[in-house]
Amino acid sequence: MTTIPRYLLALLMPSLLCIAASADMPSPRQVILIIGDGFDDQHVTMGRNYLAGMSGTLTLDGLPFRGAVQVETLSPSGQPLYVADSANTATAIATGTITSVGRIGTDITDRDLPTIAERAIEAGLRVGLVTTSSITDATPASFLTHVSSRNCEGPEEILGSTYYGLPQPACPQDARQNDGPGSIIEQLSVSGAHVLFGGGQKFLEQITAAGEPVRSLAERNGFRVITDSEELDKLQTDQAIMGLFASENLAVRWRGTEGRIAELTETTWLNILSDYLGEAKQPEVMACEPNPEFGTTPALALMTSKALHQLSSNNPSGFFLMVESASIDKQSHKRNPCGSIGEIEQLEETLALSLAFASQHGNTLVIVTADHAQAAQILPEPSHYEDYPVPIYSPGHTARVKTPEGSVMRVNYATNNGFSEEHTGANVPLFANRTDQDSLAPFMKQRDLYGVIADFLLLKRPDERLRD
Repeated sequence: MTTIPRYLLALLMPSLLCIAASADMPSPRQVILIIGDGFDDQHVTMGRNYLAGMSGTLTLDGLPFRGAVQVETLSPSGQPLYVADSANTATAIATGTITSVGRIGTDITDRDLPTIAERAIEAGLRVGLVTTSSITDATPASFLTHVSSRNCEGPEEILGSTYYGLPQPACPQDARQNDGPGSIIEQLSVSGAHVLFGGGQKFLEQITAAGEPVRSLAERNGFRVITDSEELDKLQTDQAIMGLFASENLAVRWRGTEGRIAELTETTWLNILSDYLGEAKQPEVMACEPNPEFGTTPALALMTSKALHQLSSNNPSGFFLMVESASIDKQSHKRNPCGSIGEIEQLEETLALSLAFASQHGNTLVIVTADHAQAAQILPEPSHYEDYPVPIYSPGHTARVKTPEGSVMRVNYATNNGFSEEHTGANVPLFANRTDQDSLAPFMKQRDLYGVIADFLLLKRPDERLRD
């Protein structure tokens, strides 16, 4: 079973001791929701194989509740779609409503949907969002903001932006100059959250419609803004904190040998003439190694530890904390299994820390789930058809990863032939540290997770609010 590494435990110990000191006091209700972006069963298994061994167990595997979650998505016209993105899935969890791809906290008619985090703040609970992505990315944004497109991250993007030279959806009706709530970073800056940790420094210097930098907007609304991870040791628990530790997304912990990712199989010219001719050369085996770009990037568990300290200290009302291990998905898009595995290790460390917190605070519900499935598949190594007298190989990109137990794990990506792999349409796993919650079931719809959290925190559901 995965445990917190000693070096990380040493960093976290002061916060853990402070948290534990209040364990004999009546414990308020609190929820820690951990979302592994793209963390489907293929990635769970990939992480287990590498981090614990084929016959080993992850910390995740020791949780007493396990279920499956059906992901639901609608087209803009309301027809069912079978593959989601992080925006509509996080919105489903955060609001209990199915919506369309790209929408943040809004339904398919562009109506703003009250979120679980907003309801928690209204009820006097503290709220925190922690992510290894930009804090403006789809998953964290869906818990506290409302825009028609996930692309509207800052005041510069809300009126239009480009990605790889292609125009991206704008949100003119949401812009502050049009009397809207503003871009995602602007809404986060006035959200009333107590902790916001992740990347996204580049948005701090963008200028709002009122002519002030976003940093000033955040500070004027009660946030202490920090951009150096060393400042995490100097926090005052009664002060709201916005900690942004990279220009955009945080660097990942691991990479493949010398930066290698999955590669196409090399074939001879005869194979071009016929699938039954020629030869196929598989990519060379790679190892996972430390990513030199990670540097002083704060670990997800460290940010979570500091968030738990901020949220729980001198707080009799309880809290809601969403923690996202974002680059399981982002590295799968890039066909980088080592990047994803390093991010799964970060999720494991964060879960171990969260369970340690829950053991000291009896009214704590820890949930682990994913927003959607992703492209990676674990394939036979070698192929079961290796002995056939014809070249057999995957048409996609393949990484052959040497594992710590001495075997090779073949990971394949084959959703398209473009620059970025795509999400897939499978259901996703659900784990929890408690089996005493009637609203948890072995099979659930993703939108029902809203009710699980609302029930545990004793918050009214949206339909109950409408009847008030």
